[in-house]
Amino acid sequence: MKKIETSRRRFLQGSVALCVYATSSFSFTSKENATTTIENIPYLCNMCRNKCAGFARVENGKVQKLDPNHYFPKSRNMLCPKGNAGIDALYDSDRLKYPLIRIGNRGDGRYKKVTWDEAYEYIKVKLVDILHKQKDNRSTIAYCNGEGFNKDEYIQFFGSKIGSANFLDEGSICLNTKLGATQLTIGDVGEMDVAGSDYLIISGANRYESLITPDSIDMLHTKQKLVVLDPRCTLTAIKADEYLPLNPGTDLAFCLSMIYIALKEKLYNQAYVKEYFNDFDKLESEILSQNYTASWAESKTHIPAKKIEEITREFFRAKNPLYYLGRRSVWAQNDFQLRRAMVLINALAGSINRKGGIIFGKPFVLEKEEVNEPLYNNAEGRFDLDGIVYGSQKGGSWLNFRDKVLSHTAPYPIKAMFIRKHNLMQNMPNIAKTKAMLEMMDLVVVLDTMPSDTAMMADVILPECTYLEREDMVVSFNRLEPSLALRNKVIEPLYESRSMQDILKGLGKKLSKPLFEVSAKYDEDLQESIADLGKEGAYKEGGYDLAELYKDSITIRNKKLIKRQFGEAVYKSLKTRGVWHPYIDEQKELYNNYYQYYPPEKRYYSVKREYKVNCYLKKLKKYGFDAIPCWHKSYDFTVKNEEFRLITGRYITTTQSATANNIMLKEFQEENFIWINNKVAQKAGIAEGDYVVVSSSLSSVVLQAYPTNKIAPQVVWFAHGYGIQSDEMTHAYAKGASDNMIIEDKFEKIYGCATMHETNVTIRKL
Repeated sequence: MKKIETSRRRFLQGSVALCVYATSSFSFTSKENATTTIENIPYLCNMCRNKCAGFARVENGKVQKLDPNHYFPKSRNMLCPKGNAGIDALYDSDRLKYPLIRIGNRGDGRYKKVTWDEAYEYIKVKLVDILHKQKDNRSTIAYCNGEGFNKDEYIQFFGSKIGSANFLDEGSICLNTKLGATQLTIGDVGEMDVAGSDYLIISGANRYESLITPDSIDMLHTKQKLVVLDPRCTLTAIKADEYLPLNPGTDLAFCLSMIYIALKEKLYNQAYVKEYFNDFDKLESEILSQNYTASWAESKTHIPAKKIEEITREFFRAKNPLYYLGRRSVWAQNDFQLRRAMVLINALAGSINRKGGIIFGKPFVLEKEEVNEPLYNNAEGRFDLDGIVYGSQKGGSWLNFRDKVLSHTAPYPIKAMFIRKHNLMQNMPNIAKTKAMLEMMDLVVVLDTMPSDTAMMADVILPECTYLEREDMVVSFNRLEPSLALRNKVIEPLYESRSMQDILKGLGKKLSKPLFEVSAKYDEDLQESIADLGKEGAYKEGGYDLAELYKDSITIRNKKLIKRQFGEAVYKSLKTRGVWHPYIDEQKELYNNYYQYYPPEKRYYSVKREYKVNCYLKKLKKYGFDAIPCWHKSYDFTVKNEEFRLITGRYITTTQSATANNIMLKEFQEENFIWINNKVAQKAGIAEGDYVVVSSSLSSVVLQAYPTNKIAPQVVWFAHGYGIQSDEMTHAYAKGASDNMIIEDKFEKIYGCATMHETNVTIRKL
């Protein structure tokens, strides 16, 4: 690979230098030449979901460098290249700098600069009008927030205080099936001790590329056999001891065969099964009766039967085996059953609540702040979980929600949307549908740091500051080596940007009384309360002050919470080191800036707790689904002649579309390329760098080809996070193509999650 592979190698070579373990001093202030003020301020990264800890070197109020924090067990003195590129997220010239109100047509990018009060006033007038028309059904206001801190506060503001039931998060376009399958099978999501396992199987997840975390790096140093199943030869597959290419969506067949072989040959941990399993007899009967042999699995997966048998026997004979469930999106309609099967494999091996398995651990539980919640009689419930067996009551189903809004089959209209840290125009399949949904709204408000494609669909854009410009509420991390960590403010917010908390505080002050007046007109219970207490009394007693959550600053709230629950010393550690754990003063350097945090005997590999492994889920049977994982013909991998199955993922340089405009990262991978089997490409006359049209039933995109032997003949791949259409993002605009332009909007009906790898496409050379 010439041009394309070179850029990826450069990034990986850079990451070695940038990920090295290095020390940083904690907070101090000094003078150099009596003119330069230097501070090293602890913070938590936000460039991906891992939330590594670092120290920001600030000189005269400007961030000059980001360094790793050696006090944090979770990130263990590591900061990856994306973490280092956080400086560009802060100083990106394209950042949103002040509030904006739309003056053109939705989506054309024409806005005027306004004050914060003018923006709040515009929102107030629109919301009052909407709620009058909907007779105070607060659920006509939908709101969403992606992965990251402050989600609970966002929910409290719109759900608890304003009263809307319609909150959506990233779960249904991410990993809700994994979370749900684990919770329902063993009673807890748990934490996967990948570094502690001696035999690790990974299906589909790309740990060495899409998410560089310390435990991924640790896997390189452990005496562990790594087996990777993937239709594409990823960086993780390259580093594996065994790489097993398989047909997309057939991982479940591999797992069912593993279970069959383990049961047939009695390889499983019989003592563990006897003590912890519910309905083991039903599992055994179902799996054995279906005859899920290795030969059967070969016909589905394309993995040789002898290899399936060999891997299964090795796995169950290992001391600490782990079938890694993966932090990745839902690929196929059978994904929930796949994750269930993975958990059952781990349980059959006894790899639950022990080293190298799925551990429960002992995380620190932070006290919840009390919220005085108003009652809104006219607020209706959410509708997006209709027809979905479990679903996430907290985060919902994006595709089902969107379909019901667009088709007018929801029990009431959605007329307003508040969008934070969620690029709807890029983050889910079928972008045309998302655009149509937003065009139906009377009010769209976007809180963001960048002028994203979604921001360009807003009526009001509110500039949020970046993670380096704010303090957030203290967070509890990890189960094996639990700790507390605090995102401290590094510098004051630039331009006119504000933190989410300050934005909601200002909005709350503007909306509280006007929205109370709307309820007073339509809510009979509130009318009775007003008759008894008067308007001011009913307002105060009923909790209608929307700004009440933010009467104290984040700093004061953190100080009160931490001191009350953990004490002064813990608070001091969080402010100076950014981290606290019980052994922080005893942690020791083992070698070359590599630290031991908890003494090995103090780690929570196993904890006393009651739990059972549930093989049979009655609720699934009730709704027409399989109570025990099994295979259906509809799961078979089928692609017509001249078509390909499109799969997606991400480069090492990207975090979904959030890093699309980061110039430091764009240097390594400016645009995405479509991977196509080299023999197939040669037959079609497609050479490296040729532009090709990729078409599905929805639309077409154009991007450059990368012929390679690292992908199967009937499969193509290109990375998510490209094809940005907002020309305000000057480094990302029109670079590459968006996968969600052509991925069909299918979703499974157990958790309502989008299935990202069930679209067939054609390819034509331009």
